[in-house]
Amino acid sequence: MPVQVGDTAPDFTLTSQSGEPISLKDFIGKKNVVLYFYPKDDTPGCTAEACAFRDSYQVFTDAGAEVIGVSDDSSTSHLQFAAKHRLPFILLSDKGKQLRKLYGVPSTLGLLPGRVTYVIDKSGVVRHIFNSQLNFKGHIEESLKTLRELQEA
Repeated sequence: MPVQVGDTAPDFTLTSQSGEPISLKDFIGKKNVVLYFYPKDDTPGCTAEACAFRDSYQVFTDAGAEVIGVSDDSSTSHLQFAAKHRLPFILLSDKGKQLRKLYGVPSTLGLLPGRVTYVIDKSGVVRHIFNSQLNFKGHIEESLKTLRELQEA
């Protein structure tokens, strides 16, 4: 069953673009996490989305959140993608799509890996899910709106 709002986010450990293992539990109790799944490094839509997260990264960190992107590209591909577009956030390599399956991220038209963003609060609870293959800016706008609501609560 896919992860839903109100669920405890499943923990994971994956390799980042720098080769380090990154776990969700590293952030619990410290920061909110914006975990976004995207199809592929250096494709037009994924580049637009990553650059939109980059351009708003300071706003995310000011809101007490860490942005983490996930695709099944290799750490080497992520390193090149991050360097090329000056991405300041973590990119995780989900080889075999295990994390994608764990969260229940749907495919688009049964072919393309889905584009879904999860906002996870400091206690590890999923507070918002945004699923849109084409509305790249919506992922940023919806995440920031949820983070603002968490700050006010």
